[in-house]
Amino acid sequence: MTSPRLTHVRDDGTAHMVDVSAKAVTAREASAAGRVLLAPAAIEALRGGTVPKGDALAVARIAGIQAAKRTPELVPLAHPVAIHAVAVEVSVADDGVDIAATVRTADRTGIEMEALTCVSVAALALVDMIKAVDKHARITDIRVTAKSGGRSGDWREEASGA
Repeated sequence: MTSPRLTHVRDDGTAHMVDVSAKAVTAREASAAGRVLLAPAAIEALRGGTVPKGDALAVARIAGIQAAKRTPELVPLAHPVAIHAVAVEVSVADDGVDIAATVRTADRTGIEMEALTCVSVAALALVDMIKAVDKHARITDIRVTAKSGGRSGDWREEASGA
C-alpha cells in the first residue's frame, strides 16, 4: 500500500507551487468556521454595544473579507485566485462569538485557504477589539466546514461539528 502523494512536495522533498494552468476554470466555494471564547463581561459588552474600541463585530467581518483577498500574500504556496464573493457571519453566543465564512470564485483551484484565512483573521480582529475587556479571549475550532467544485468534488462537515 502506498501513501498518498503530497502535491506541494517534489520527489526530492522540496516544496513548490503546483501548476494549475491546465486545469479547467470551475465554480468553487469553501466555507470555514471558528470560535472566540470570551468571559461574561466581554459578552455583555458585545451585546450592549459598550466595547471601548467600537463595533467589534463589524471590524471582525471587514477584517475577514480583507484577509480572504490577501491569502496568497500570507500562505506561501496558495495561488492567487479571483475572489467573487465573501460572506462573513459573526454571532454572539453565551460563551463567545461564532464566526462563519463562505468564499466563492470561478477559478482553477480551490479556496479553502481563503475561507480559513478569513475566519482566522476575523477572530484575530475580534480579539484585538475586545482585549481591553477580556485579556483571556481564546480562538478555537477553526476548520473547513464545506467545499464544492473542482476535481475532488463536494464535501461537507458532519452535523456534529469538528
